[in-house]
Amino acid sequence: MQDTLRFYGHSFSSRILLGTARYESPMLLVEAINAAVPAMVTVALRRQIEGGLQAGQSFWEVLRATNRVLLPNTAGCYTVKEAVNTAFLARELFETDFLKLEVIGDDQNLQPDPFGLVEAATELVKQGFRVLPYCTDDLVLCRRLLDAGCEVLMPWAAPIGTGQGPRNPKALRELRDRLPDVPLIVDAGLGLPSHACQVMEWGFDGVLVNTAVSRAIDPVLMATAFANVTKAGRLGYLAGPIPVQDLAVASTPEIGKPFCGEASPFAAKGTA
Repeated sequence: MQDTLRFYGHSFSSRILLGTARYESPMLLVEAINAAVPAMVTVALRRQIEGGLQAGQSFWEVLRATNRVLLPNTAGCYTVKEAVNTAFLARELFETDFLKLEVIGDDQNLQPDPFGLVEAATELVKQGFRVLPYCTDDLVLCRRLLDAGCEVLMPWAAPIGTGQGPRNPKALRELRDRLPDVPLIVDAGLGLPSHACQVMEWGFDGVLVNTAVSRAIDPVLMATAFANVTKAGRLGYLAGPIPVQDLAVASTPEIGKPFCGEASPFAAKGTA
C-alpha cells in the first residue's frame, strides 16, 4: 500500500509543504517549488493585498502555473474577526476551501492565540473550510481544535523564522504519542534539513518550511535537501528504529564467534 499523507479526504504523495514568502524573485520561487515537489504551497492573502492588486494577480498566476495545491493562510491576523474575514476572501480569490489558520497572540514570538484560534477554527469549520490550524505543542489546545472539527494540526517546532529546530522535543514527542491517529504537520522554526528529518523520524506526518528555504544562499538546493530528508525521515520511522540503550550491545554474539574459548589458537600459548 502506498504511503500517503491523507486528510480531509485528500491524499498527497509528498509530505513536505512549502511556503512562498521572502523569495528574491518569482522565478526562484518556482524553481524551489519544482525542486521540493511539495504537497501544498502556502500563500498569504494579506501580503498580496498589501502588494497591490496588479502585483497580487501576477503572483497568483505564478503559483497557479506550478499546478500545486494551494494552501492560503491568515498570516498577520491578530483577531478572530480578521482571520475569519481573511479566510472568506482567500476562498473567493484562490478557489479553495483549504486554509492554514493563524491567529497570532504575541508580537514578539508570533505565538498563536489559543483562545482565538479555537474560536476561529470552530466558526470556519462550520462554514465549510478545511482548516489546518497553526498551533503550539500544547496537548489540551490540540484536543480543543480537534473538537472544533479540525482533521489535521500544525504544531510549531519553534517560533516562526527562528530556525531553532524542535525547541521542546519532549512536548512534541508526547503530542505525537497521545494523538496517534491525527495527521500532525510540524510548522515553523525548522532551520536545517536535519530538523525535518528528526521530527519525521519521531512519526510526524509532514513538515512545512518557508524561511529555511527562501533565505538560504541557494534556495533551490535547500528545497531539494528538505524534500529528500523528509522522505528519509519517514522511511526511518516506518522501518522501526532500534530502542535506545544505556549500555553497549554487541552486534556479533559470542557463541559461534571465531577463536572463541578453547578453539582459540592463542589459548594453548596462554595468550589472553
